[in-house]
Amino acid sequence: MIKLGIIEDDDLIRQSLSDYFAGEAGFQVLLCASSVEEFMNAWEDDHYFDIILSDIGLPHLSGIEGVRLIKKRAPKCQVLMLSVYNDTQRIFQSLCAGASGYVSKQTAFAKIKEALSSIYNGGAFMSPDIARKVTDYFNPVHPSKIQDPLTTREEQVLHAIEEGLTNKIIAERLNISIETVKTHVKKIYQKLEVNSRLDIVRGKYK
Repeated sequence: MIKLGIIEDDDLIRQSLSDYFAGEAGFQVLLCASSVEEFMNAWEDDHYFDIILSDIGLPHLSGIEGVRLIKKRAPKCQVLMLSVYNDTQRIFQSLCAGASGYVSKQTAFAKIKEALSSIYNGGAFMSPDIARKVTDYFNPVHPSKIQDPLTTREEQVLHAIEEGLTNKIIAERLNISIETVKTHVKKIYQKLEVNSRLDIVRGKYK
């Protein structure tokens, strides 16, 4: 059972997400809030969240700041960012703050469910539009920024995600397991966090 929290300031989207996951087997929605502050204040000591689905563009404290607070209070809690924003800087800031994935708000609820399940099972999720941003970051045009470049297999996985392929199809194409695909995605995220932490904070990546 995935115990889920939702932070979203749009009432309709928040209610739609809550209703959808409340009706899905294997999910339990413990808390919904319209802001980071509201969520943190309403977080009971006996509430254990597996994953928190959070918007990034929130009133007052942003979703990125929210990730830091969530990870400080519950280090094992995973956070999936959901936002209309898909610029490189916000993506990297989210990852550096400790987010386990980032999907666009245009993503279908079924895909968000897939992302949450992937994260719960120890992987990480990346939508095609986000994969393109990551590809831009690792582009040879900026080799000085990369201390730990992607392996050949990680590049193959990343390009397959760009094509919009599911983890299952990627696994079949590359003749690897779905779990291995998830592991490669997680490693890509880890490389982003390690290599860009200081410069991201300074806002150098646009």
